[in-house]
Amino acid sequence: MSGILEGKRVLITGVLMESSIAFHTAKLAQEQGAEIILTAFPRPTLTERVARKLPKPVKVIELDVTNAEHLAGLESVVRAELGGLDGLVHSIGFAPQDALGGNFLSTPFESVATAMHVSAFSLKSLTMACLPLMPKYDSATGKGGGSVVGLTFDAQVAWSQYDWMGPAKAALEATSRYLAKELGRENIRCNLISAGPIGSMAAKSIPGFTELADIWNHRSPLEWNLSDPEPAGRGVVALLSDWFPKTTGEIVHVDGGLHAIGG
Repeated sequence: MSGILEGKRVLITGVLMESSIAFHTAKLAQEQGAEIILTAFPRPTLTERVARKLPKPVKVIELDVTNAEHLAGLESVVRAELGGLDGLVHSIGFAPQDALGGNFLSTPFESVATAMHVSAFSLKSLTMACLPLMPKYDSATGKGGGSVVGLTFDAQVAWSQYDWMGPAKAALEATSRYLAKELGRENIRCNLISAGPIGSMAAKSIPGFTELADIWNHRSPLEWNLSDPEPAGRGVVALLSDWFPKTTGEIVHVDGGLHAIGG
């Protein structure tokens, strides 16, 4: 029995640790039949080490999404490795320490700009860098196009300690909607998974993360496991597949249902 990503070629960013959603997305994608390529920054060797735990060998390329030269060179490297792309996973977010941890009112614009560039604008710049790699859409056959899936943390509300990553995620969510609008004619779908808290490297860099995550112990309708990134990875793989052919501009919550619960 073939997997739901059989024959798909997918670029996945953000694989830093085995505990990350991106790693489990990569693992599930391979298990479901996809060929994948990973990007890493600033330490490709870290990703290469973690990638050895995947079911199949995979190439890791260095990619700084704020570097125009890196983005310009992405097409030739990926084309040489995979021939093209059918899917892209954006699992990238960063804010300087002075933009987190209860410093919202004092954060300088330079730090806010960094958070916005890396965490939100990069969805657009990375998608455009990968666009030439996606098969041209043929309306007569319905073939071609692709799927872009990003990861967010619910930006509908303000979270303690999350500070400027909140507005950055809100910008990411808006960017995904605008990409869905602009790229729909190319049959390219752009969606996000809004995941609950996971004890990854990125999460642990957020001051007060333990207190934030504890909310899920008290309010999540479904039991939430901080050490299990697989449910979110499954959501990403589903959106990469052909099982959501007419879904775009959407935010799918994989958070145990907490987003739907009031105080």
